[in-house]
Amino acid sequence: MKRFLWMGALIITSVASAQEKQGDVPVSKTYQRTPEKINDMVHTRLEARLDYTKSQLAGKVWLTLKPHFYPTDSLLLDAKGMEIKNVSMSGGKTNRPLKFRYDGLFLDIELDKTYRGGESYTVAIEYIAKPDEFEAKGSAAITDAKGLYFINPRGEDKDKPTQVWTQGETEASSVWIPCIDKPNQKTTQDFSLTVPQQYVTLSNGKLTAQKRNADGTRTDNWKMELPHAPYLFFIGVGAYEIIRDSYKGKEVSYYVEKEYAPVAKKIFGNTPEMMKFFSAITGVEYPWVKYGQIVGRDYVSGAMENTTATIHQESAYQDARELVDGNVWEGTIAHELFHQWFGDYVTSESWSNLTLNESFANYSEYLWQEYKYGKDAADEHNFQDMQGYLLSGSENKDLVRFHYGDKEDMFDAVSYNKGGRILHMLRNYVGDSAFYKALNNYLVTNKFKSAEAHQLRLAFEEVTGKDLNPFWNQWYFGSGHPKLDINYSYNPTAKLAQVIVKQTQTGSKVFELPVAIDVWQGNQKTRYNVWQRNKVDTFTFAAATKPSLVNFDANKMLLAQKTETKTLDEYIHQYTQGGNYVDRREAIDAGAKKQEELKGVEIMTLALKDKFSGLRSYAIGKLDLRREGLKAAAEPLLAELAKKDAASTVRAAAIAKLGDYKKAVYASLFKSALSDSSYSVAGSALEALGKVDSAAAFAEAKRLSGGITKGRLAAAVSASMIKYGDESAASTILGNFEAMPLGQAKLEALQPLTEFLVKVASFEIFKRGVDDIEALFTAVPEAYRAQVSPFIQGLYSTLQKAKIAAGQKQLADYVGSKITTADKKGL
Repeated sequence: MKRFLWMGALIITSVASAQEKQGDVPVSKTYQRTPEKINDMVHTRLEARLDYTKSQLAGKVWLTLKPHFYPTDSLLLDAKGMEIKNVSMSGGKTNRPLKFRYDGLFLDIELDKTYRGGESYTVAIEYIAKPDEFEAKGSAAITDAKGLYFINPRGEDKDKPTQVWTQGETEASSVWIPCIDKPNQKTTQDFSLTVPQQYVTLSNGKLTAQKRNADGTRTDNWKMELPHAPYLFFIGVGAYEIIRDSYKGKEVSYYVEKEYAPVAKKIFGNTPEMMKFFSAITGVEYPWVKYGQIVGRDYVSGAMENTTATIHQESAYQDARELVDGNVWEGTIAHELFHQWFGDYVTSESWSNLTLNESFANYSEYLWQEYKYGKDAADEHNFQDMQGYLLSGSENKDLVRFHYGDKEDMFDAVSYNKGGRILHMLRNYVGDSAFYKALNNYLVTNKFKSAEAHQLRLAFEEVTGKDLNPFWNQWYFGSGHPKLDINYSYNPTAKLAQVIVKQTQTGSKVFELPVAIDVWQGNQKTRYNVWQRNKVDTFTFAAATKPSLVNFDANKMLLAQKTETKTLDEYIHQYTQGGNYVDRREAIDAGAKKQEELKGVEIMTLALKDKFSGLRSYAIGKLDLRREGLKAAAEPLLAELAKKDAASTVRAAAIAKLGDYKKAVYASLFKSALSDSSYSVAGSALEALGKVDSAAAFAEAKRLSGGITKGRLAAAVSASMIKYGDESAASTILGNFEAMPLGQAKLEALQPLTEFLVKVASFEIFKRGVDDIEALFTAVPEAYRAQVSPFIQGLYSTLQKAKIAAGQKQLADYVGSKITTADKKGL
């Protein structure tokens, strides 16, 4: 599963602050045991009919099981919120009714006899699943947990298609199919799904048969011949176009709404190449019979790796102009695909060991970026994911966590981001060849089974011959990360360079870290591989002259927070000679802090020509045009980038920065860029145009509002209409806001929308705008509302004060009533 904290920049400060305050809160004292295996699932056969009128599933399931080891005469199944019609023993000529007890969560069945360990039996259950009547609390990652979702089932919303999809992780498959809903179970399956004929279906395994029925329905049979965990069961139904692809004779398919059929391969088309790459590095060919991907409306998580049938949220949809800036969903596609090995082929045996699934999927994004787009792109991703962990306030959480309040708590920046960074360090420590051979060993040894973190350790130890308990104890079974204060000095008399490293993290824990240190003298470097093992360590190296640079953690591998003392000359050397992404980014950050100095200007102008587009854009964003020397030096470089850079994201950043010069000479450039194939470039151009010719910007915004606008262009059009327009533009402004999907961009649009509403005198327009804000707040997943609510409350307060000051009592009273309403929801 790929999770998203989609509110990102808007509330990152408040989120980080809140989590830091929670850092000292003790974790649950309850030890979370791996689920005991009394009975093992063997095969699951389902006959299901979807009832769109009631949003229910009428099903009959035949579960073949066997006692794990000890004899048993009972079977306890997870079955949440169902109506159980009958339970019987299947086999022979007739079914034999069985006694059972059902409490709405668990189905406790008395078997017809005592079965010995390994002796198979089959139980048949007829039931009705009622997901809309089952109340289940989700998490920040999985915002709902009712398992089976009917989207616009009765077609009442003419702007939304009718769809059905399921979400099993963590333990929600049992809302729609009785089973032992635990990650350490494995079963084959045979699903027969009866649906309206106009819809297509997707499920696990292979479509083996289709039969048209006289009542206007069709029954599709999907067969999964290899075992997998129940939380990976999947059903998807809707009016999709199926775009077919292939990998080594296996079907690869993309289920998309008709509008996106022409660009489906531009979004998902790298999947076969990913399958080839992941098969090569793991040494395990893609293990399943097919691979389908489907996009679900209103999907409750980022994406989910159901075996052979991944579901993505609507953010996967991008039109051709959005894709000009790059496929923002490509990392997620890689993430879910790699789960087909790490999570589906070998499954973590308990939620405590979730990182065995998620850290590998997280790290696969790095691996794919490195292979496809180069090391700089991968290192940028690594850096961003590391920041996601460091800002999460999760220092008190172990990676493998046996004490937690709820299983949903495991879906966090530790299981994902930190786990991925630990794999990156492990790869660097043992070397690429050993790393990939150990992954193969782990997968082959544990195929179609569940595993725990120690089995991963044993796989690495068998390959490397190393005792890796210290690494596992420190990173897998421990919490936190090192905070390093690094100081450099040179003794010209003794001709010695010295590095003093102090671990400043709170508590008594001291991290043992293998570190590469490069000592540079001119263009020549000498590498030293050392270990930091103490709270304070001093490393001394012979150097005939003062080094041009001493580069601690030269490969930039450590999961750590670092404070260093370096001069700008040293940072210039680090930028030009160190070479890797983080070396250059650190130098840019240092130069950005001293843009009034010539050396700072030198770093920033060097960065504007960086070989990697991501750092060119980053450097542009860091430019402080209040510094006249830098402003003059950067202008011709920015103009060149705005006109000619190969990366649309860089052109967009350069145009935006040129707008800050407020020179009319650039107006023609900005107007020309409005027609760029990239929404980002066009959006930046409109913003920049407004700074030199507001009337032209407003006219262009009105013109553009009549067409398709997305991303930065949509935001720029709305902002221009708000800033330069009046109430006559209200229909366009509010309509654009209402059409935006829930996400970061819509949250960022709240501030300019509020500025517009401050100017509005019409009650009807004002009411509509306030209702739009309220609707957005209501749509925010419950797990995030407490974090978003202070921001919304501030907007309401601003509006109320403005309307009171303007003497617009009716408007002030209306927004005041919304403050009260929001208060009840958590404000």
